[in-house]
Amino acid sequence: MRVLFFVASLIAAASVGAATVGPKAHGPEVLRAQVLLDRAHFSTGEMDGAYGSNMRQAIRGFQKLHQLPVTGVVDAATWAELERDQAPVLDSYTITAQDVAGPYTPVPAGMMAKSRLPALGYASLAEALGERFHCSPDLLRRLNPGKPLTRAGTRITVPNVAAAKPLPKASSILVDAQDGTLTLLDAGGMPFAQFPASTGSKHDPLPEGRWQVRGVATDPEYRYNPKLFWDAKAGDAKARLAAGPNNPVGVAWIELSKEHYGIHGTPEPGKIGKTQSHGCIRLTNWDVMAVVRSIARGAVVLLQE
Repeated sequence: MRVLFFVASLIAAASVGAATVGPKAHGPEVLRAQVLLDRAHFSTGEMDGAYGSNMRQAIRGFQKLHQLPVTGVVDAATWAELERDQAPVLDSYTITAQDVAGPYTPVPAGMMAKSRLPALGYASLAEALGERFHCSPDLLRRLNPGKPLTRAGTRITVPNVAAAKPLPKASSILVDAQDGTLTLLDAGGMPFAQFPASTGSKHDPLPEGRWQVRGVATDPEYRYNPKLFWDAKAGDAKARLAAGPNNPVGVAWIELSKEHYGIHGTPEPGKIGKTQSHGCIRLTNWDVMAVVRSIARGAVVLLQE
């Protein structure tokens, strides 16, 4: 009953106006804001119905774009701007036989064990559906109480991310390590999209400066070289890891003019913006594909701490 109330409250919020969303908030209003921000191309990363650091940065970016007070809180003025998008926040999806068939394979933790797999696909249908609808598998279960997420023909409730408009082409990319964001800029230097990012660590700091996009690969293989990793396991050797969403660089690799550095996806979307990287810029798989569709070879990439 609590989950059904969650869904009903989310639908009702569209007609009666939603409450202010800020720190420690969770529930229908938060999810509604996350979906609207996602469709406005100010991604909160993996949607979960809870206010966190990635959501705060998404709100701030959206507020800057629309010349609103930059508070990181969804207040009445921010709701009014978000709700210019009047498409339903929730949608329905029917699980297909192809969805159920997979194949799905548990993914081991170590690089050497990963290298022995013929593909690095999804570990479960719940994981695959979560990535398709930009949300955590747990949120899908909360939206669909008692419904089997592994049975063909099951009709489930999902975040309506398909209503987003395509992104225009970007002239440049700005990565800000302090904010933990990647922002797309137009030819005039104006931002129009923002994504949470993991950007380096004390061992592998973000290489500040002006670089360029050298090329883009989707569904890339990953060439592991333990000499490039300070935390490589003893006994690790060079290895080729198969393509797939659970590949260490996810579903896309955007190569930069700085050797060994790039912008890429991740097998762990829930950790974006919350853990460090080995110097590269990590996004969720769906966000990196949005960037891939918006940029071209030669685009300027500005990296700043």
